Amino acid sequence: MTRTTGSAGTPGRAGAATTPEGGDTALGVGALLRGWRERRQLSQLQLALQAESSARHISFVETGRSRPSQEMILRLAEHLDVPVRERNALLLAAGYAPKYGETPLDDPAMESLRSGVERLLLAHDPYPAIVVDGTYRVLATNRSIAVLLAGVAPHLLEQPLNAMRITLHPEGLAPRIVNLRQWRRHLLEQMERQIALVRSEPLRALYEEVSAYPLPADPVMEDVSEDATELFPFALPMRVAHEGRVLSFLSTIATFNTPLDVTVSELAMETFLPADPETVAFLHATTAATG
Repeated sequence: MTRTTGSAGTPGRAGAATTPEGGDTALGVGALLRGWRERRQLSQLQLALQAESSARHISFVETGRSRPSQEMILRLAEHLDVPVRERNALLLAAGYAPKYGETPLDDPAMESLRSGVERLLLAHDPYPAIVVDGTYRVLATNRSIAVLLAGVAPHLLEQPLNAMRITLHPEGLAPRIVNLRQWRRHLLEQMERQIALVRSEPLRALYEEVSAYPLPADPVMEDVSEDATELFPFALPMRVAHEGRVLSFLSTIATFNTPLDVTVSELAMETFLPADPETVAFLHATTAATG
């Protein structure tokens, strides 16, 4: 595994905790819970039935007439699918201690997790794979990611690396992406869905930055395949020009189920699977040549 940061710090799948309205925990737990309920498009009665409570009690909690117990907050958060970081924010707003820790990835306590992630990255060779946090900061990669980083401007490869900047910057991977308009739209829509879920200010700032990048003035190859779905009807690939050929990749993202730590909840491994036999052959030949 190639570790891309000297210290993973406290990575965040969503960055700093915020409310559904984009504010902070000073709003109070009732207002925060109401915001999450409305975002999930549930009525007080629907939420009460799911959480084995009553609409009256939910109303009292949301208006501040009743202080919910820690157990009730966590139960409501579970049914509202509130991210782990924001569950801590709900508890703090109600005067309780956070339940979920936020352990740096390089902490000794995370050794087993790091080892497991490293094995997954190595096993994915010769196909590219990366691990990112909630603001797309690159925490680790396998060696095959070098195929995608070829030609990227040196300033984009300085720490901390950011996958969205590297991909969409006009001096990054963007000039080599044959179906750039399609892939760019896909990535920006992905970020929009995340922002709608957690309303992370760091993620929103990143979105505003990368969405404002101009299209490359001098792409390596013309975008002759704007509708890549004609060639790949089952999933949108990222098609990258490399050494006179076009490599096609399907992207998959894996996260941890039922995380009990903020850091773990916000990690994501993105793997790039070859979408055609030509890409498979090239990647295997490259690995064999480099040993």
